[in-house]
Amino acid sequence: MQYRALGSTGILVSRLCLGAMRYGPGGNPDHDDCISQIHTALDAGINFVDVADIYGRGESEEIVGKALKGRRDQVVVATKVNGMMGDNRLQQGNSRRWIMREVEASLRRLQTEWIDVYQIHRPDALTDIEETLSALSDLIHQGKVRAIGSSTFPADQIVEAQWAAARRGLERFRCEQPPYSIFVRTAEQAVLPACERYGMGVFVWSPLAAGWLTGRYRRPEDVDLAAIRPAFYATSFDPDVPGNSGKFRLVEELTELAGDAGCSLTHLATAFTLAHRAVTAAIIGTQTHEQLADLLAGADVRLEPDVLNRIDELVPPGTDVGGTPWYRYPATEDASLRRR
Repeated sequence: MQYRALGSTGILVSRLCLGAMRYGPGGNPDHDDCISQIHTALDAGINFVDVADIYGRGESEEIVGKALKGRRDQVVVATKVNGMMGDNRLQQGNSRRWIMREVEASLRRLQTEWIDVYQIHRPDALTDIEETLSALSDLIHQGKVRAIGSSTFPADQIVEAQWAAARRGLERFRCEQPPYSIFVRTAEQAVLPACERYGMGVFVWSPLAAGWLTGRYRRPEDVDLAAIRPAFYATSFDPDVPGNSGKFRLVEELTELAGDAGCSLTHLATAFTLAHRAVTAAIIGTQTHEQLADLLAGADVRLEPDVLNRIDELVPPGTDVGGTPWYRYPATEDASLRRR
């Protein structure tokens, strides 16, 4: 396993980060099996675990907390705040009120006194970024959080947050967590360059494009929409949705390319994300020991320039393949912001 500093924080993290989203109600409900997977990953050299309060409404954090008993000092733990955590609309967002309350819940569930990387899971159009950064700065000064970051922020909001921190003398985001894969490459346009410009670490989510790049889906009949979780992924797999039909062809071509490169499709996909100079680590989200073993086996795969060039020919840099945007600007979603 190789390690790299997370931006300019000085925190050394493994280039594979274990994602815990599928541990709990969202995937594998067997806590003991999930804990065993986490231990296997740590024994293989992974020292970086990513979770969020919203995963399983806190249950995924509880699993991670139980798994890290006796090993907490050896692991970099990243978690997030923003998502709806109850039936009350006040139990969400990026306000000081919610952050200060929810961080205590995450600390309790994770059974830890500090969070290494505390991230804002999504932008919040209702909250001034200075309010959010002020609350996060206080958490750092209190010793409850070591570093702060963003997740799935568009480039303009990454830059705005950096400017706000400089203007107000606040702690700044040290990392960003964008979606990035062979099928989802729009981060290359502005997000990754912005992160490089501000010395931010980057750990990317869904390097296997939500499962497309496992090779499991090679024909329309391979897709069982009822079995796909979370439900919002269904649109990305529905063969009747325009743009998805081309994914089947690309999976076949990428599988052949992986064979020529002497690796599996999953290893090709993960190694592709790590080949970008701005990327610190790739999050591997597993549900079973078999999936984990496969991805761990590809930890040291490196792609030659000719392989990367062939990928660029199939999916041009900066483009998505029939993808669903992971962040929708309020100005385009809310008609009242466009019309008088």
